[in-house]
Amino acid sequence: MADAYQAAAEATGAEVRRIDLDDMHFDPDLEEGYHARKTLEPCLEQWREHTLWANHLVWAYPQWWGGMPAKMKGVIDRSFLPGFAMRYHEKGPWWDRLLAGRSADIIMTSDAPVLWDSLSYRRAAKHQVERTVLNFAGIKPFRTFQFGPVKTASQSQVDKWLARVTQRGTRMARLLSAKS
Repeated sequence: MADAYQAAAEATGAEVRRIDLDDMHFDPDLEEGYHARKTLEPCLEQWREHTLWANHLVWAYPQWWGGMPAKMKGVIDRSFLPGFAMRYHEKGPWWDRLLAGRSADIIMTSDAPVLWDSLSYRRAAKHQVERTVLNFAGIKPFRTFQFGPVKTASQSQVDKWLARVTQRGTRMARLLSAKS
């Protein structure tokens, strides 16, 4: 699905930079929280550079246990740090959203039916990424797509999902180029 979105965006004239989660090798643990900073591995530095460069982000990943996979959470934990994603105010509970002005689309796959996820879990994975990650950092979540169940999907269903993300990639590339 990430390939389809990217191909459509590029075919419409968008410049795309991509990092595949599978290719990233880093320690996901913030052993001492924000109290002691670990040096970021090169892939995390590159991920941050791409985030600062982009005006629109697309995160595509499978849903695991009602949320994002541990490695995706590790990228966020290690990269979305104070001074990069947000800046806490000295006094009071407020913060500055340092990644404001960007937008994002999220593409999630799951083995649970989307209706089941909505009724049973109230789309917890969607709210996690939109509200507590993107919005917290100032990134405007445009759209979260959730496709499932993947394990029982027919080729016809997969083709429909691919058509939706292809259409979305084209639409967002046009929309963002019109803003430039």
